[in-house]
Amino acid sequence: MFVDEVDIQVTAGDGGRGCLSFRREKFAPKGGPDGGDGGCGGSIALVASPHLNTLISFRFHPSYHAKRGAHGQGSNRSGKDGGDLLLDVPVGTVAYESIEDGLIEVADLKAPGQRVVVARGGDGGRGNQHFATSTNQAPRRSEPGWPGEDKTLKLRLKLLADVGLVGFPNVGKSTLISRISAARPKIADYPFTTLSPNLGVVSMSDERSLVVADVPGLIEGAHKGHGLGDRFLSHLERTRVLVHLVDMSSFSGRDPVEDFNIIQQELGQFIDEQADQPDATLADKPQIVAASKMDAIDEPDRLERLRTHIEPMGLRVMPISAVTGQGVSQLLEAVWAIYQTEPDELGNFEDPVDPPLPSS
Repeated sequence: MFVDEVDIQVTAGDGGRGCLSFRREKFAPKGGPDGGDGGCGGSIALVASPHLNTLISFRFHPSYHAKRGAHGQGSNRSGKDGGDLLLDVPVGTVAYESIEDGLIEVADLKAPGQRVVVARGGDGGRGNQHFATSTNQAPRRSEPGWPGEDKTLKLRLKLLADVGLVGFPNVGKSTLISRISAARPKIADYPFTTLSPNLGVVSMSDERSLVVADVPGLIEGAHKGHGLGDRFLSHLERTRVLVHLVDMSSFSGRDPVEDFNIIQQELGQFIDEQADQPDATLADKPQIVAASKMDAIDEPDRLERLRTHIEPMGLRVMPISAVTGQGVSQLLEAVWAIYQTEPDELGNFEDPVDPPLPSS
């Protein structure tokens, strides 16, 4: 089951109490203070794992607690630190902290092995040995441990793909990804066959490769929650190129020009959080329009009408048939040409691992 959004509660461990103790031995009946410090509470961190592709495990276990630090003891013995808790999440997970005004991003795990602390453990309290002074040789004071952070987090998975396939339901997206990659999504002749995103790796000549994401089909009003809504559009934010498929078949009863306009409008309603411009939408991404199902067209003017409408916008229209393979290799080469010129949305991760967690 594909789950790309969950709410979890994370509570770091409290620090242990500092000890109030005095040295009492046979030959030192009035020894000085020897209370040890409390241990630090355990922290909670998210770790990006390349072996996961869903957040489903968090749906069944939404609450996580790190261990508290042990209390200090006499003879200057410090308490043991609480163990840190590491939570594995899929690469591409973004964590948001829930606050009164909404959500604030606290972590974006884009690289395998990347680790981000989301809740820090509390410091241990100091024992009374720290409070001895020249005027107070027997301090009866120690500190309690400090509480660990307690947060409500929303985790969202945004797939890491180079190319995104978009379009109405049943326009041939799943058929295309099954032809160009080893992905085998469900394919059937009814709308919304694809209910969750599919990823496929396209191996081209000269050791070139692309990761392609097929997201469930959109319909008019998707940004308002119609159909499957726009919940899957976030998986397109990290892509460099969009391939917009429109159904050209004569028997579908659809108008390719109208379909293009509707989907383009839906893309324009979704803010692209990964873009450099604050108001950029998915419609602003580089895009190629794939005139799909050309093997089932008997009205040549349909393609010409689509080109006349779209090409003045600066977009390229490429006729293809995922069933016969017509135009597919040319489409991939055109996608690759754009892909090479676009900046990487993921940035540079020479050292994907955060500094070590607080000592524990």
